[in-house]
Amino acid sequence: MTAARRQLPPAPDDTLYGITELAREHGISLRAIRFYEDKGLLAPRRINGGRAYTRRDKVRLGLILRGKAVGMSLAEIEHILSLYGEHGEGHARQLDYLVSRIDATIAELSARKRHLEDMISELAAARAQFKRTRAAERRAGKA
Repeated sequence: MTAARRQLPPAPDDTLYGITELAREHGISLRAIRFYEDKGLLAPRRINGGRAYTRRDKVRLGLILRGKAVGMSLAEIEHILSLYGEHGEGHARQLDYLVSRIDATIAELSARKRHLEDMISELAAARAQFKRTRAAERRAGKA
């Protein structure tokens, strides 16, 4: 082995992360990470009684949190994660599924937005009518 070869940093897959490090990096609690472990979405190594997460676990946690952020159920998130085979052949299917799920969420949120805008317009019109009615009553002396 050459000197240059020995000076290379360890492969990214060799890097291990502690639970506190992952929680801090993703802005979540230790309890949340343990919850995902209990649900079988994460499976850290155990080293001297502590949890050691690989780069793969770190990526999986990111996918879990992204899925959760767009309103996916844990079952849907588990489905996405299961699309990855040992050699990553599910990557394209995973991305296709994720894109379709995001499209569906955007459509749902856009419909909600339209309904909210309609409701706001209707309430504003009703408010204006009530104010006109009240002003007319005041002018007529009906206090």
